[in-house]
Amino acid sequence: MKTLMVFDFDHTVVDDNSDTWVIRCLPGEKLPDSVENSYRKGHWTEFMGRVMKYIGDQDVSPDKIRSVMETIPFTAGMTDLLTFISEHKSIIDCIVISDSNTLFIDWILQVSGLQAAVDQVFTNPAVFNQLGHMEVQCCHSHDCGRCPVNLCKRKILELYLSEQSDGGVKYERIFYVGDGGNDLCPALCLRGNDVVMPRKGYTLEKLLARLETQGDDASLRAKVIAWSSGTEILEELKASM
Repeated sequence: MKTLMVFDFDHTVVDDNSDTWVIRCLPGEKLPDSVENSYRKGHWTEFMGRVMKYIGDQDVSPDKIRSVMETIPFTAGMTDLLTFISEHKSIIDCIVISDSNTLFIDWILQVSGLQAAVDQVFTNPAVFNQLGHMEVQCCHSHDCGRCPVNLCKRKILELYLSEQSDGGVKYERIFYVGDGGNDLCPALCLRGNDVVMPRKGYTLEKLLARLETQGDDASLRAKVIAWSSGTEILEELKASM
């Protein structure tokens, strides 16, 4: 029986939003209003496609984009937590489910030397086209009314658990670590002995608290433990082993 660690990425593993951090590669570190104001709620990935096209149109090279992304800071204590996970891979599996993209996450994990901790990353696919512009595609399609059109983290988590179970892998406990509104949906599929860990002061913690105050927390079976640093998550993980 193993433990599964599930991480969101932005404002969880890293202490900022990778999709907005990339703007730093522009000369003025600012988008024009025509791009900035084109976002529609629930369609962030489409918006990021326009952002990356604009960045490419400014002749910002892929190497420049990567060098900027590699400077994003990790959340306090998170490198120690991921190092511990990488040293205990026989009993801990670890996945990332994120609304960022494959290139950003791969670059950031590689430069930190922490990619060995993560078994799989589920996020929006990104590639550079022949013009050297990054193109970002939607992660998948789904029919969940709670989640953005490009990504339902619950669908990904449930499919992963099903495939692992088919392969004979059972998890004694799942820790789900996140911060955002799109982390609520997967939290609701966790079992009674699992743990959902919202970052203190962020949206997920507020949504979970609202469930409790409205009396809707029956749909949430997992234990809730809020965190402010990776050190606190590591302490909970060690205590469960």
